[in-house]
Amino acid sequence: MTDWKHVHQRLEEHEKSMAHKTCAEAYFLNASKSDVKDLLSGSQLSSRRKQIRKKRQVLERVVNVVKMIGKRGLSYRSENEAAYMLDDFNIDHGNFLEVIVLLSKYDICLKEHLKECIEKSKKIHQTGAKGRGSMVSLLSARTINSVINTIQQLIQETIVRDIKNAEMFSLQIDTTQDITSQDQCSVVVRYVTDKIHERLISIVKCKESTGQYFVSLVSELAEKLNLDLSKCIGHATDGASNMQGQYKGFSTQMSKVAPNQVHVWCYAHVLNLVLADTTQTVIESGSLFAVLNDIAVFFRESYKRMNVWESESQGRHQRRLSPIGETRWWAKDNALRKVFGSFANPDNCLYVDVILALTAIQEDMTMKTTARVQARGFVEALLKYEMILTAQTFLRIFEQTSPLSKYLQTQQMDILSAHRMVMATHESLKSMSRDFASVNAAAGKFVLWANEKLQEQDKEIELEVESA
Repeated sequence: MTDWKHVHQRLEEHEKSMAHKTCAEAYFLNASKSDVKDLLSGSQLSSRRKQIRKKRQVLERVVNVVKMIGKRGLSYRSENEAAYMLDDFNIDHGNFLEVIVLLSKYDICLKEHLKECIEKSKKIHQTGAKGRGSMVSLLSARTINSVINTIQQLIQETIVRDIKNAEMFSLQIDTTQDITSQDQCSVVVRYVTDKIHERLISIVKCKESTGQYFVSLVSELAEKLNLDLSKCIGHATDGASNMQGQYKGFSTQMSKVAPNQVHVWCYAHVLNLVLADTTQTVIESGSLFAVLNDIAVFFRESYKRMNVWESESQGRHQRRLSPIGETRWWAKDNALRKVFGSFANPDNCLYVDVILALTAIQEDMTMKTTARVQARGFVEALLKYEMILTAQTFLRIFEQTSPLSKYLQTQQMDILSAHRMVMATHESLKSMSRDFASVNAAAGKFVLWANEKLQEQDKEIELEVESA
């Protein structure tokens, strides 16, 4: 450029030239990060990005619903899960889909997605084709299972990371049957950081019940989670032969894998077995708990009897009697305390209420004869001194064993504290085993209290608790 007098004319000529236009377009394309792919299919890529963003928003809601249902311990599935049926509100679609349908009423993103899925599913269903075709609903059982498995993996990774930081851990395993009568083995780890942790790391379907199988199961799980079994310093099981067998039990086989492990027979399980046998060995104790269970079931079997019970126990905040299970002794403690109160302290117990309710049923001519006869039998049993004396005996025993049992089942249980409680409870039970006078005095006090309460009633009844 030498002719600066005509510079404006030269600039105008350059800006109109093809070379300048080509360079300017190349610059702006580079500035906007556009390439040949964007130029050829820009609108399609933009639409795809919107779809991805929308699907991610839907999946975020699906994950949150799965987490909520899992936290509440509810079932996910149902038999009617087809998308073309989701607009039929008379059908039960299962907890997961029902929550999704409910949220769609208040969430635009979910509403649009659900509407689209229903319309596509109906078209596929009308053609008679099986399956969903190419439709991605994010609401299928496969999606639920994938989310659950991913959550499981993340939880396991967090637990394993904590275990590795703790550098040592112990194992607990036990089996139980699910609703399909399949044995499921739960594997629990205990470890210590700044506090004591107890974590369930896996539930595995059992194919066998031998000790060697459980060792293989634990070893495979440890390998899968990258856990070093040599850092496992102990394991706890129940007293079953496949767990504690001298030659082929889980404990014996596990000692070969990790020789430094210490086996502990679950103290809570031992206590449960001992007390369950104790309450069944003597006929008087068996009679006591059988009567308490039968009375609770007797009221629950009929709404008319339950109405009588509620009218008699209005001042007791409508407390219900507790039936007694066959496997857990603490259910007997709960049922006993509701009817007889605590040892040598009958305040707030339901003994008098139970007798009055049973007496009302016995005298009600509109009740069935069999029910009236049963009620009479229960009243006669409760009024016996033998029944009250036996109840006070077990109230005193449970006063020592219940706190121990509850502590043995806490997640943050300290082994040394638990051992001290076991020894203290053992000594207390030994010292009171010959102290019949205290139990007899407590029974006498209960009889006086019960008779006073019965005499205070305005109803014309002639009941008196039997004394020693």
